[in-house]
Amino acid sequence: MEPKYRDVIIFIVLILAGYSACQEEEATDEKIIDLSHFGSMLYGNPSSVNGRRLERWRNEDNVGNPEEQGSYIQGDILIPKSLVRNGLRSQSSYWSNGIVPLQVIGPFSDSDIQVIQAAINSYHSYTCIRFVERTAEHRDYVTIQNTATGCWSSVGRVGGGQIVNLQSPGCTVKVGTVIHELMHAIGFLHEQNREDRDSYVQIQYGNIQFGFESDFQKASTGTTNDFGVPYDYSSVMHYSSTAFSSNGLPTILPVLPLNGAMGQREGFTESDVTKIRRMYNCPGQDTPQGDEQVLGDLWLIFFAPLQPKNSHPKTSELREEDIK
Repeated sequence: MEPKYRDVIIFIVLILAGYSACQEEEATDEKIIDLSHFGSMLYGNPSSVNGRRLERWRNEDNVGNPEEQGSYIQGDILIPKSLVRNGLRSQSSYWSNGIVPLQVIGPFSDSDIQVIQAAINSYHSYTCIRFVERTAEHRDYVTIQNTATGCWSSVGRVGGGQIVNLQSPGCTVKVGTVIHELMHAIGFLHEQNREDRDSYVQIQYGNIQFGFESDFQKASTGTTNDFGVPYDYSSVMHYSSTAFSSNGLPTILPVLPLNGAMGQREGFTESDVTKIRRMYNCPGQDTPQGDEQVLGDLWLIFFAPLQPKNSHPKTSELREEDIK
């Protein structure tokens, strides 16, 4: 073999080796979210039964939160079997650089859109998560839809298209409900299912609806990460005190003194924001947004940002200097 051809072959081999190493490093650096404790129950089919439960809740006393009316895992966690391509997986991952391609297909009313927009604005204001308009180039993305199957989402980036379902109007009344489901989509689980929850709450199993006891099971050791943030009764990811109650009595009692509502849905608390920033290593609010169009800029031409009524003081008055 002539030297010049040999040199070309060596050069090509080196390029391929370097590419393979980069791919391996990229795969190694992917941050994984362990979902193994859910087992095969994580996968199922959206159910109209949950939609009817939500409608009954709306027409009755509205105690608790809308996503607590579902019969999915923990009320609102689901990966539809129709979206499963390569078998059941026991893990998901973070969204690369906190960029979440998003499309909204509805149908939603103008007021629904304003609530969804307000939730997106909260993420853009207080975290480095960026919801961008989904294009054909995005392999992984979130679709917000409105079907009569309740409020639900998968957890983290599961690969391909995934769904956040916001049944209107039950799931689109409070900004915090939309924030809650989007927090699932970026990788967070419920606060009261934390590994350390027994130091902060007592579960009243005698008051839980039959068949929903497993929704209160705490996470297995080593499967979740609280990012060093103290337990927060007011977190937008916490159940209400009467979630899945069979008799109207509390299913969750606080161990420590509690000021305010358990599991409010007005918006982020400081601990919610801190956990997102730590999960995604947010350097601050000066995070570059890149060249992609941030979702919402065009909507703001038509809709002014919605200010939630009767906002929880920890959320509506949240300021940059309050969050460390």
